[in-house]
Amino acid sequence: MSTVLIIGAGGVGSVVAHKCAQVPDVFSTIWLASRTKTKCDAIAAQIERPIQTAQVDADNVPELVALIQRVKPDLLINVALPYQDLHIMDACLETGTAYLDTANYEPTDVAKFEYKWQWAYHDRFSEKGLMALLGSGFDPGVTSVFTMYIKKHYLDEVHYLDIIDCNAGNHGQPFATNFNPEINIREVTAKGRFWENGEWKETMPLSIHEPFTMPEELGTLNIYLMYHEELESLVRHVPELKRARFWMSFSDNYLKHLEVLQNVGMTRIDPVAYNGQEIIPLQFLKALLPDPGSLGPLTKGKTCIGCRVTGVKNGEPKTYYIYNICSHEACYAEVKSQAISYTTGVPAMIGAKMMLEGKWTGQGVFNMEQMDPDPFMEDLNNFGLPWQVVEL
Repeated sequence: MSTVLIIGAGGVGSVVAHKCAQVPDVFSTIWLASRTKTKCDAIAAQIERPIQTAQVDADNVPELVALIQRVKPDLLINVALPYQDLHIMDACLETGTAYLDTANYEPTDVAKFEYKWQWAYHDRFSEKGLMALLGSGFDPGVTSVFTMYIKKHYLDEVHYLDIIDCNAGNHGQPFATNFNPEINIREVTAKGRFWENGEWKETMPLSIHEPFTMPEELGTLNIYLMYHEELESLVRHVPELKRARFWMSFSDNYLKHLEVLQNVGMTRIDPVAYNGQEIIPLQFLKALLPDPGSLGPLTKGKTCIGCRVTGVKNGEPKTYYIYNICSHEACYAEVKSQAISYTTGVPAMIGAKMMLEGKWTGQGVFNMEQMDPDPFMEDLNNFGLPWQVVEL
């Protein structure tokens, strides 16, 4: 019986609240807080169990500390913006609270995935006897657990890894992002980066692509090489990796709109002067685009996210593909969300469950691949994200 405090009331925060409410023997008391309390209240109204709500500015450490001291959670689940990770970790340290997030810290002034800022908290969390679990979403998160599950049960060593994130769904909008537009566009317009033969190699944004045929007759999509944060932690914790890459699918329509927006400067993250004040073009664009939370009832089709893992078993080369397929319509029927938020929110709940049940323990800052994959994999099947393994 535990109290959990969820920070963030966007699409993912809504899913986390719904899924925690489904496990009352673990999450006996649930608090949901964000800058806009009415968003929390709207989510709480969808859930049959009582959910406590609060207002908090996640950039304000004293406000966070005051809320944590009032709630006294056993664990804080951070599904706010990546820019706010360090503030929330500071508040957890000050109050002696365990921490979990779904995406690594990003500075506001540069689009850059890097774990160094959060890894630097390891000793402080360790000294306080606290655990911080980073990246308990799908990618990052499940993709790292998938990799370690294959290594534990199918391979002696993992040499080549391709993480492949495909969305075969359609929301019918001229242009919209399936999660926070600001984070999505920063991520997509950044340079690609992959690990090969002991070093990082960079590519121009979306310059490398190839077709990928999804399983279960979902069709073929173009996937584009990008950089994603789990690559950094996986090459650190799976030292035998010779190459690790991340791929994501995009429609031609999405890419054309993105190209035009880049060409006219709407994806810039530096301030520009307008009518006597400074604005960030990308933040202004975010205000104009559809709220990802509004796409749930509109989105049809399925996502397919998985890992293609090549290595050796008893000296013989082997390749396996481990994946999940998730239906947008089924997610909306269950928790009023499309599959992108669902596939991030469910693993956040499961990671929290692992910590609160004592199945995943530690003192310091940890990535998902450092934990035993088996209980997490079991709960993916139990809570809406069933997976398959096929040998290629």
